[in-house]
Amino acid sequence: MVLAILVFLVVSGAVVGAYVALTRLPGFMAGRQLEQRLKDLSEFEAESPGATTVLLSQAPASALPGMDRLIKTSAGSWLSTLIDQSGVAIGPGTVVMLSVLAGVGIGLVTLLFAPIWYFAVMAGAFGLTFPILWLKIMRGKRMRKFEEQFPEALDLLSRAIRAGHAFQSAMGMVADELPAPVGVEFKKSFEQQNYGLPLKDALNGLSERMPLMDVRFFVTAVAIQRETGGNLAEILDNLAHVVRERFKILRQVRVHTAHGRFTGYVLLGLPAALAIALMFISPEHMKTLFTVKMGQTMVMGAIVMQTLGFVWIRNVIKIEV
Repeated sequence: MVLAILVFLVVSGAVVGAYVALTRLPGFMAGRQLEQRLKDLSEFEAESPGATTVLLSQAPASALPGMDRLIKTSAGSWLSTLIDQSGVAIGPGTVVMLSVLAGVGIGLVTLLFAPIWYFAVMAGAFGLTFPILWLKIMRGKRMRKFEEQFPEALDLLSRAIRAGHAFQSAMGMVADELPAPVGVEFKKSFEQQNYGLPLKDALNGLSERMPLMDVRFFVTAVAIQRETGGNLAEILDNLAHVVRERFKILRQVRVHTAHGRFTGYVLLGLPAALAIALMFISPEHMKTLFTVKMGQTMVMGAIVMQTLGFVWIRNVIKIEV
């Protein structure tokens, strides 16, 4: 048992070390080259003060560009879209690498404590989804933060329009004044239309990056106003009021469904916590559960029923507002 744990630790350390070397070393070398080029450029400008140099900023290169290209061509753009919406500075290739490491690591740990191959395969398959679940959690947090800041952005747009600014310049004010993620997303749309993209396409891009009902209302309202006319400042004020009222109702719904959500979490976590406690209190008793055919069938049935019950409870307490 101790030998198996040591082998697992050594193999895991080697895999993690190789992954860190593959991901960090190219970026480190690129940074050194960039520093050297900037140093040479500064020396050249010191020698030629009349020379004019234009530097074009680029997005930092990915640590695994080959894998990123392969994933984008084979798996589509859903992973890249998920990463963009989550606001995490990471590449698709890195996400896939982390998924593989998580799946292998969790599968080996499961195999050490429960020497049943199909348990290890199931745990490894579940571990593969950990980075994706983490990205979805980060996306959900970013979306909720955007929704909370969005009425303030609408108010700032309305005040800027009443002060005599054009809608495009008002978007620039929102991008400069408000924090992320609202400021970042409006800045992207402002720069896109500033570089020649039609305003309608830039706003549609905002609704694609932030697939929220309030953003779609905003984009639709602006598009209709530009085609038919009307008081855009008053439209934005009304939309901000509607968004705030919807948030009040949503918070009331969350208060009323808090008991159901807590019940779902307890029912999902209690059997796992009890099984871990019994492994330390009575290991021989739990060993029978994993070695006997009837016990293995009971564990599989418990996992399936727990998952179905948790999904059912979440669907019952999930109320769209």
